Amino acid sequence: MSLAERRRALGLTQEGFAFAVGVDRRTVGRWERGESKPQPPQRPKVAEVLQMDLDELDAMWASAEVLPMPTGLASSAHDGPEDTDEMIRREFLRLLAVSGALAAVPIDEADTLAEGELRGDLDAFERMNGHLWQVYQLSRAKHSVHPVVRSQLEALNDALWGGNSQASTLCFAAGDLFQLAGELAFDANRYGDATASYSLAASASREAGAFDLWACALIRSAYVDLSEKRYKRAAETLGAARRIALRGDGNLSTRHWAAAVQAEAYAWLGDFDACEEALDEAEKVSDLGGEVSNGGWLRFDGSRLAEERGARYLQLNRLGLAEDALKDALRQKPLAPGHSFRRRGSVLVDLAAIGAKRRDSEQVVQYGVEALRLARASGSGYVARRLQALTAELGNFGRDRRIAELRAEIGTLTA
Repeated sequence: MSLAERRRALGLTQEGFAFAVGVDRRTVGRWERGESKPQPPQRPKVAEVLQMDLDELDAMWASAEVLPMPTGLASSAHDGPEDTDEMIRREFLRLLAVSGALAAVPIDEADTLAEGELRGDLDAFERMNGHLWQVYQLSRAKHSVHPVVRSQLEALNDALWGGNSQASTLCFAAGDLFQLAGELAFDANRYGDATASYSLAASASREAGAFDLWACALIRSAYVDLSEKRYKRAAETLGAARRIALRGDGNLSTRHWAAAVQAEAYAWLGDFDACEEALDEAEKVSDLGGEVSNGGWLRFDGSRLAEERGARYLQLNRLGLAEDALKDALRQKPLAPGHSFRRRGSVLVDLAAIGAKRRDSEQVVQYGVEALRLARASGSGYVARRLQALTAELGNFGRDRRIAELRAEIGTLTA
């Protein structure tokens, strides 16, 4: 029986099987076509999902002929940019999968170091993870952070493989790093990779008993559902995140962030009352004292609630309220040097969308062109996606030359 036959016999789709194993669907396609085989660290998980033991798995692969790679696609550092990018991506996912598996399996107690040394390992990873979040937040081109995060994943794998610390002590660091890996994938529009990363982050965080970190992984996962217009599913995930956050640190803003994102899901569902309730809950973050976020995996501090409320009113077609809130957001200090390109771009696109709904070409061009310039300067996939969605609103301007040029430029950017 071939891999494809076994998978279908178990009622699994390619995508479902890929998600269960922790790889991309295209990787499963290559396995099924005989173009490659799972790497040794992947084999136990493949066997588990296929409900086989390793000997049976080896026998199945032995019966399949592995096709040679086409000329020019051999694994080398001199491949073309597209091939090299794909190989880097596959290795990145492999590291994620291996780290997730190792973090879930405790190392023999006899092989561990003293508690002080274990704490030292964890502190080192947490410090480095915190630094990487800062680099990611400040980087215009988010993909530039990819090699450093990959190196950190390799270091985490070495620590887990080496038996020099208990896996449970590194689960928190793993849950943190997996979320950053998911952010990189999400910003590059690789939703499957992002979902896999956030799922691993949630599992590691749960193992660590880190409720706030766990809730943040679910919140980030919900963003994928929102991007793919699965609003009800996103609202449910965010409801779970809010419940989990209630078991966490009451001085942190986690539950308020979950509410703010849940308001977006409710707005897309057209539920004004539920949206308002969630926004009101989010605004209670102002009642907290001290440091409500850590600047890394939790960055919600309420400073962007004006733009959030404006965006929600826009979704609900309350244009006057939306415009007032969004312009107020642009005037606030956080929208200046410390404000991320991603956030400012989102506000600009929303203001352009209000212009489109009002058939105000001047407003569309004013804010749309500025958002386009920002997207090009930052390389942000998120802003590019928002601009692409805006083009659907620009079909009612007839032959307006400036609108046509803007649509064409957005098409070039997203391509």
